[in-house]
Amino acid sequence: MKGLFSRLKQWLFELPRPYKRLVSVVSDLFFVSLALWSSYALRFEDLSWLPDGRQYLAFAATACITIFAFIRLGLYRAVIRYIGEKVLMVMLLGVVISAMSLVFTGYGFRAMVPRSVPVIYGALLFVLIAGSRFSVRALINRSREKTKGRVLIVGTGPKALQLHHALLQGTEYRPMGFVSLDGQKHKTQISGMQVYGVGHIRKAVREQGVQRVFLALEDDGPISRGKLITSLEELSVPVQTVPSMSELVAGQARINDVRDLDIADLLGRDPVKPNDAVVASSIDNKVVMITGAGGSIGSELCRQIIRNRPASIVMLEQSEFALYDIDRELRSINQVEHLGVDIYPLLGSVVHRRRNEAIMRSFGVHIVYHAAAYKHVPLVEHNVVEGVQNNVIGTWRCAEAAVAASVERFVLVSTDKAVRPTNIMGGSKRLAELVLQGMAQRQTDTVFSMVRFGNVLGSSGSVVPLFRDQIRDGGPVTVTHPEITRYFMTIPEASQLVLQAGAMGKGGDVFVLDMGEPVKISSLARKMVRLMGLTEKTEANPHGDVAIVFTGLRPGEKLYEELLIGDSPMATVHPRIMMAREHALPWPDMKSLLEALESASQRFDCDKIVQILHSAPTGYQPNGALEDTLWCRRALEPEETTMQANVRRLPI
Repeated sequence: MKGLFSRLKQWLFELPRPYKRLVSVVSDLFFVSLALWSSYALRFEDLSWLPDGRQYLAFAATACITIFAFIRLGLYRAVIRYIGEKVLMVMLLGVVISAMSLVFTGYGFRAMVPRSVPVIYGALLFVLIAGSRFSVRALINRSREKTKGRVLIVGTGPKALQLHHALLQGTEYRPMGFVSLDGQKHKTQISGMQVYGVGHIRKAVREQGVQRVFLALEDDGPISRGKLITSLEELSVPVQTVPSMSELVAGQARINDVRDLDIADLLGRDPVKPNDAVVASSIDNKVVMITGAGGSIGSELCRQIIRNRPASIVMLEQSEFALYDIDRELRSINQVEHLGVDIYPLLGSVVHRRRNEAIMRSFGVHIVYHAAAYKHVPLVEHNVVEGVQNNVIGTWRCAEAAVAASVERFVLVSTDKAVRPTNIMGGSKRLAELVLQGMAQRQTDTVFSMVRFGNVLGSSGSVVPLFRDQIRDGGPVTVTHPEITRYFMTIPEASQLVLQAGAMGKGGDVFVLDMGEPVKISSLARKMVRLMGLTEKTEANPHGDVAIVFTGLRPGEKLYEELLIGDSPMATVHPRIMMAREHALPWPDMKSLLEALESASQRFDCDKIVQILHSAPTGYQPNGALEDTLWCRRALEPEETTMQANVRRLPI
């Protein structure tokens, strides 16, 4: 019998849409007839009651009008699987029309219609029409929900309710309850679902057999997301999140586009909030140029700058694909948000001073954000000449072009690796800072400032995307050292800091961000493993999912980074931004050093480059031997050929 019922249900589900509508019409005709007879039988308290000829005519007319009303109201266009409150109101309106038609047809055919009959009829018909449809919906959903993954929604605001409704209509997940950050809501109900206090979330996961936890918190909620994430780590189920409200409003995502935790959630602190008014006033109606516009920081600068409505954006980038990608994205933002900003994508390198100056003069650039740099420590360590050329000489050439073109402000994107550097990348960035500090002493027309911050979560080369890929592949997760720590910030945070500094700089200033406590990389890796619902494979837990392997420090890598060279940083108008007090070289000395560095790089003399970095007031202290790939390979060769000798003399 059960198998027959299952086959019948399957046959009904697989019927073509027109046949399903026909079944609904026939069912409704039966319900109208049953409700009409039942209303009279109840009124006269006689189950053997039968209508007379005139009442038959009135009943037939009522049934036809009812079906016509249901058709016009769109009841048969509704998919039963997804019916909700709106369809309920349609059914109620159709039943009211049907009850009124019974009165009028009874009067027209002179059939007896007692005053209580239309009321009884309407109530019965509504129960039959609505009850049958919602019963079928429950039957369909019950069979589908057996295959859905059980999820718990953290949050009780509008975003959580939207997610709840979206999941009910979807095919992948089945919401089992809500988690409220307000303990007073514990054991209440929302949309028929149990609400648990955040302190009872482990119990909820266990009782409901939850397989995933979805974060649906409001963007401006009072809760610390960092503390909440820490409390969710021990659940042994994947923790994911829904898009932010800004993404939903902009149409960039849907509420049910569930994804891995935002990088900001892994930060361990609340993001720094910008002073939007200061940034907007400094950029409004200005011509802004971004070098390295296709990089992680450069592209985010472009996104944030365009929304502050500059007169135009000039993007300089040497990677063709990266420039194409950010140009396409900015044009889409410009069109969708009706910003009216002129966008100019330009291919080129910052080391070409004449091109830089021509660009700045031609477009009348007011502000330059210099984000172009080679920043991957091991790669720069193996490519010393190119790293110094791009990071130091490129900054010098670009800054000289800015002075010649009467640019108002020039902001350098620097790094915490410039503080007491142990690698070529950090030394070159500190030297770039000294270049701008020297040029700030030389003249006052162009205001130079520098922004120094730690590692950027989610940027190219960042550990977070790497760890995420390694965890998805089953491990191992590779960490260089058990005790290595880093300061972290998000790409939007870093970009906002750059924009803030561009507005606050007075000349030669070095700005740093109060980034909270440094994060141990091994702890970050373990947190990511746990938040993806997995366990670490160790000697104590040999059956764990993912192992963490320590590979040893890479060339030029430090165990910890610093943000300040000197002491007693000065406060600024932003509570989380400080201004460093640091030593600078007089411009004549700086220029001599740059000329020597440029000459050494043109000769491909890596030893001389390292000597210059070491002798300059950069604090450069390498923790290993020179690692330049080409230089080391040539050092191993017994004798330099004529061709190689000519290569050494080639200008860059």
